[in-house]
Amino acid sequence: MPDVQTLVNDFVLKLKRRKIEGSQASAKQTAELLRSVVSQQRLPYINQATVLLDAVRAVGEQLIAANPVELAVGNIVRRILHIIREEDLTSTASAMEGLSLSANSDDDDNYEREDHQALSAAAVAAAARSTLRAPSLQTLLEGIPESASAPHPSSSGGDSEGKSKSERSSRSKKLKHDVIEAINELIQDIETCHEQISEQAVGLIHQNEVILTLGRSRTVKEFLCAANEKKRSFRVFIAEGAPRYLGHVLAKELVAKGLQTTVITDSAVFAMISRVNMVIVGAHAIMANGGVIAPVGINMVALAAQRHAVPFVVVAGSHKLCPLYPHNPEVLLNDFKSPSDLLDFGEFSDCMDFSTSGGSPRLHVVNPAFDFIPSKLVSLFITDTGGHSPSYIYRLIADYYSADDFVVRRRSTTS
Repeated sequence: MPDVQTLVNDFVLKLKRRKIEGSQASAKQTAELLRSVVSQQRLPYINQATVLLDAVRAVGEQLIAANPVELAVGNIVRRILHIIREEDLTSTASAMEGLSLSANSDDDDNYEREDHQALSAAAVAAAARSTLRAPSLQTLLEGIPESASAPHPSSSGGDSEGKSKSERSSRSKKLKHDVIEAINELIQDIETCHEQISEQAVGLIHQNEVILTLGRSRTVKEFLCAANEKKRSFRVFIAEGAPRYLGHVLAKELVAKGLQTTVITDSAVFAMISRVNMVIVGAHAIMANGGVIAPVGINMVALAAQRHAVPFVVVAGSHKLCPLYPHNPEVLLNDFKSPSDLLDFGEFSDCMDFSTSGGSPRLHVVNPAFDFIPSKLVSLFITDTGGHSPSYIYRLIADYYSADDFVVRRRSTTS
């Protein structure tokens, strides 16, 4: 297999040069790279999980620093860190339970102690698992049973010590395999997220409705096409999404699928929103507070939808759920594209002449790539795990991430 560091350097270079576009492609390739990191990592006899966590975290720091705006990369790094913690926790709990059962297998009369130790192993696992989640009411309800306590040391002497070593040896071999299997499942979920989201289209889009979207999103396209395949008759208004005009591309794709499509200018959104039954858009990332980072122009659509009480629905895969808040210093909310998308340099070269303007041009061109939509403007999130309100996003994040991994990059300390 190729050297891991070579793979990391190649991927970092692609991220810096913006050779990888789209959250799904970034998430999938990040997961595949980290799977290679895990598979080629040599684990010691003890502290296997710590070694894996440090290796993944070190690579994750490089990937996140290469393109901080692509939040899906950091999301997958944190998801895999959480996977390692959970797999280590599961193997530890099963090993503890196996030791407690095997230590008392020769004593047929000591059932109460055996059950007590098995319960203790489960209790320790439940307590450790709760520490991986952010504080919530559900974690308070999932308490440790009152009868649970720490497992008692076995009295079987050297025999139990030998079994203990064999159990740890088998667990060390099993941990890497379980982590790789879990990463494979994560990659499969990323690949099939569009199909799982599209299955919910029939329950959301009804007959003779008018749907509005902006720009081009593959998730939105497959969502609309899935409803059309189920014999839903509806019309789609597409705001063209200047300056890249990806709405034109989406319009051609929907017309090819047989959907009734109307292209409008971005400035006509407020004038047309009163005729719309629902707004469906894609997202670049979903933040921990329910806010959305989406292509530029969508915040204007969200404000118009709120003014006319039109439902505003965001469709996105679970790999776009980011455990960070917009105010976190690790989050860069925007990326600025080339001014050539807006203006022809040849026609405006006189306005950008440095020699006649005292060292700085009189004309500045700003071309942001993203908007931020507050959670109060979002009606519903449709993910591959179902529909969720903005207030429930925190609960999904608690299931996917560990609180210790929210900030992957190490804090720099000054003396």
